[in-house]
Amino acid sequence: MAIPGNFLSAVTESIDPNTSGWVAKTNCTISLGAGGRNGDGALKLTSLASGEMQARTVASYPVIANMDYEYQAFADASGATMPERIGIRWLTSANTEISISWSVTTSSASATWHRIGVAAVPPSNATQAQVVVSVMTPAAAGVIGYFENVYFGFPIRTTGNMLAFSTETMERGLGDWLNEQNCSITAQTPMVSWAVDNYLAGGQVLAMTVTANGDAWARTTDWPAATAGTEYMAYAYINPPSSGSTCWIELRFQNAAGTQLSATRSNLAAPGTGWYRQIVSAVAPANTASCDVAIGITSGTASQVVRTDGVVITPAPKLHTGSVVPYADFSFEQGVAGWTSVSGVAVVSRSTPWGTFYYGGAYAGTITSTTATTSVIRSAKFALATGAAGSTFRLEALSNASAGGWTWTRGIRWYSATNTDLGLTASSSGAVPTPNWWQNIDSFTAPANATQAAIEFTLTATSTNSVLRLDQISIWPSLAEIEADGDDDSASATLTMRELSIGYYITVWRQLPDASRTLVRGSSGLIQSQLITGAELVIEDYEAPLGTSFFYYVETRDSTGALIEQRTSNSVTLDAGNPQYAWLKDPANPQKNMQVMVAKAPDWQRAATQSEIHVRGRRNPVILSDVRGGLVGDLAVFTQADTERTALHWLLDDGTVLLWQATPGYGVSDMYVMVGQVTETRGGGAATDPIRTWTLPLTQVDMPTALGVAGSAGRTWQDILSEFATWADVLAAFATWEDVRLNKRIGG
Repeated sequence: MAIPGNFLSAVTESIDPNTSGWVAKTNCTISLGAGGRNGDGALKLTSLASGEMQARTVASYPVIANMDYEYQAFADASGATMPERIGIRWLTSANTEISISWSVTTSSASATWHRIGVAAVPPSNATQAQVVVSVMTPAAAGVIGYFENVYFGFPIRTTGNMLAFSTETMERGLGDWLNEQNCSITAQTPMVSWAVDNYLAGGQVLAMTVTANGDAWARTTDWPAATAGTEYMAYAYINPPSSGSTCWIELRFQNAAGTQLSATRSNLAAPGTGWYRQIVSAVAPANTASCDVAIGITSGTASQVVRTDGVVITPAPKLHTGSVVPYADFSFEQGVAGWTSVSGVAVVSRSTPWGTFYYGGAYAGTITSTTATTSVIRSAKFALATGAAGSTFRLEALSNASAGGWTWTRGIRWYSATNTDLGLTASSSGAVPTPNWWQNIDSFTAPANATQAAIEFTLTATSTNSVLRLDQISIWPSLAEIEADGDDDSASATLTMRELSIGYYITVWRQLPDASRTLVRGSSGLIQSQLITGAELVIEDYEAPLGTSFFYYVETRDSTGALIEQRTSNSVTLDAGNPQYAWLKDPANPQKNMQVMVAKAPDWQRAATQSEIHVRGRRNPVILSDVRGGLVGDLAVFTQADTERTALHWLLDDGTVLLWQATPGYGVSDMYVMVGQVTETRGGGAATDPIRTWTLPLTQVDMPTALGVAGSAGRTWQDILSEFATWADVLAAFATWEDVRLNKRIGG
């Protein structure tokens, strides 16, 4: 699978089907190896003599220098006898080598595929770059090393991460880290076999070595801005020195003066010495101005090493829109948060070790009862939105009866603003379903004066030593599971789906009154068997018809293709507007869509490829014909102001497929078209007259299927701020604000 944003060609990246993208640089021959993961091919280097061997890309790739502007390179490597490294070779405009930015060499050799990576800023006189891979100092000829899955381009980073790329990945070294307590830090490249398509981990990592027996930690010097009252989540991969080590991640908040206001710690319950992603969350206290992350070990032993990679701070997610349950309370990732045993013998704890029981994250809440008796488990109180009294709320809890048996009731206990108990509303009693994980959803109405809610489970163990796991627990205002809304101003519809089942596959159609269905476009193309990664999905549909009623039909299926759920939305009709106007839309970039006044509709032609053969002695020829083609004709439109003229140029600049929509009933159906050579003419009046007449040669084409909707849905100003030191650097890196929105940099 091609790596998104890769400057390298698919052949150079995957070394499939040949090595044409590579050339030997030093002390080696190259050939096509087998056993790769990104396709079967691999770049095979064989040493000619003792000493380091290197290969590089044949092509050079343009880069931008003279600013703090990072480029990243990584690859997967395999070598049974010698360690490897990867570098970015910087070149002048005359193709002269300036220098090579090398990664840290892998800690040892490993025949298992492992990630190597580096990131660097170009020298001031660099105009282009190449990727170089290296096997370190073979002792003789005939030593072999393999490389594949190679990337070069702009940094691939976690969307929404408030930390800079260099803080997240350590590919540029440890300039954003401080050995704050009882430790030294260095960059290493351990041999870790990450998934072939996990582009956010691997390569260089931070290695923290304990100086003397005792607690030790390192922290980021990158302190992104944070807002008081906002819930944040931080996570990182941690590689502990042993399964018994108490390693941790800590989320800290500071005021404007840099004084630490709070620190929330989440201990890793490591099952071994692998790499484990540990999560912590907290609400920023009053006067918060910034935040940071620390990685550490409690009661470490001198010379023990704790490694970390993939460090992220981001606003904490919600399972459902409007959910009032904080991340720590619904996930159990850092403990039991506000959960307590109100009565009975049952004990609440976090599952252990990491990865043993979970539905989301790596842990689950664990309820253990040593006797066959009844216990009550309750959460902390959670504030409800203003006006919650009388509203209906949904309670969701995922359960897994891993030992013994249980019956339970699920409910919400309501409280007033003065913490007065307003009573419990609960479900009827029933057996906890088995086996595996089950989703349990109930609806409850908040009583008068309710401003707070606590989740309460009454649990009866049906045998001794029964164990129940809980995860992904939420309270949120009850909203429609599917609803569609139209926006006449943008000629679009918004489809919102809630309470989706993560891990299943979804297909979304738009259905017309004649029962015809069309797949709806999402960010990755038409939404057909798309993996569900969140409980809520919002789709902006800019290809919906005008002046015609339609609705959305949705199917959810499991991995075997079995139908799990069907949903049908309400009907929507978009106003067709003035019949003298038509819409021209870019399916991939709806921010370019515009209405234009039609001067003259096309006179359509439909060509056919034909061969005319005259047979000697016959009057009439024999004609061989292919099927007749689609519609071809010239659409004439007016622009009535300079702003319209500029917008139409912008729409046409990319030369991509457009959607033409006219008012129904005028003999023109919605049509996907390519626009040929455009003519823009003046009206012949005063020079200051802004009116222009455009001739747009249209050729009907098929609906594009793989084209996804681009935009800023996953890209925020915080992402941009984390990548650049100043806004002047942003202006130097992008030609237009549209390019900022789409992350299309100059030279990229």
